[in-house]
Order: sequence, then C-alpha cells, then structure tokens
Amino acid sequence: MHNEKLLSSETLYEGKIINLKKCTVELENGSTAIREIVEHRGGVSVLALDDRDQVLFVRQFRFPYGQVLLELPAGKLEQGEDPAACGLRELEEETGYTCGELSSLGQVYPTPGYVTEVLHLYLAKDLVRSRQRLDEDEFLTVEKIPFQKALELCVNGGIKDGKTAVSILKYAVMRAGLTNAELTAHGLPAVGKHGV
Repeated sequence: MHNEKLLSSETLYEGKIINLKKCTVELENGSTAIREIVEHRGGVSVLALDDRDQVLFVRQFRFPYGQVLLELPAGKLEQGEDPAACGLRELEEETGYTCGELSSLGQVYPTPGYVTEVLHLYLAKDLVRSRQRLDEDEFLTVEKIPFQKALELCVNGGIKDGKTAVSILKYAVMRAGLTNAELTAHGLPAVGKHGV
C-alpha cells in the first residue's frame, strides 16, 4: 500500500475560505518531498430536477477564470454543518426552491493532488418554489435546462464545471439503469451492484 509520512507542517496562510500549508513528507523510498496543501472545509452541489425533467442551474461570474460559468447550485460547508442540510440551504438560497426529496449522489475529491476539499453531491426532486436568499456578495441568474440538453452540454464542453459534469453524468448512468455488463461493453468501468 502506498503512503507518505508527515514529517513537519507549516501554515503559510489562513484565510476565510482556505488555509495554505507547506508539508514535508517522507516518501515510501525514504526520500523527502514538499507538499503544498490547500485546506478547505468542503462543500455541496445539488442536481435539482423539476417535474418537467428540467435541471436548475445558476450562471455566475467566476473570477479565477474571468468568465460566467453554468453550474449546479452549490456552496461551502459551514463549520460542523451536515452536508445534506447545507445542500438544502444552498438550493433555497441560490435558486429559491426547496425539495421534498434529497438523496446522495456520493462524494468527489475535486483536486486531490493539493486540496483537502470533499464535495458532497446530491439529487433533489419534488421541488417547491420558495424564495431566493443570495448572500450579499453573490450575483447569479437561475436557469432551467432540460436534462437531456444538460447531458449534451456536459459531453460537448458547454459545461466546464467539474462538480456539475460529474453529477449530471453520474445521474444519467444511474437513471439509465445500466448494468455492469453494459457499462463495460461501452468501455466504462463497472460500478456498484447494478451500475449505480
């Protein structure tokens, strides 16, 4: 089993959203290496489907990329917050909808080479109109896109956000009910008991 042993750690920066650490580790061959780690509390992303099979998206400007991105509603976990509760909160804050059913689509590590963030993915159904409650520094537009079109956008590069693409592609496989034999016949890895 591969492993790295932490020898020392130095905090370089403590921020509101992230911390930056410089770690010295011992590698399995006995040599040492430096690992720069971005600590992040984690977050959630919600694939919300209405009764017309439309996905709720948000369009918002993302400063690091200098462009407006099409994404699923998402947000950061508060200290000690339950991920499902965070998903419900973010769905309502960003889109103005609540849901009658929230189920897990699993977790993903967006950038495992240097970030500790874990993203919890959820599927929301039985949507109920509520009231949007954006943070004071949050500016976004809500948009509904048919699920099939959203899937096409993931495949053709129209959706560049990783958490959004993973959620949509994973749910497409789940709802297709593909078996492991069908997945592997298409060159995809077998997952779970029945492709879910």
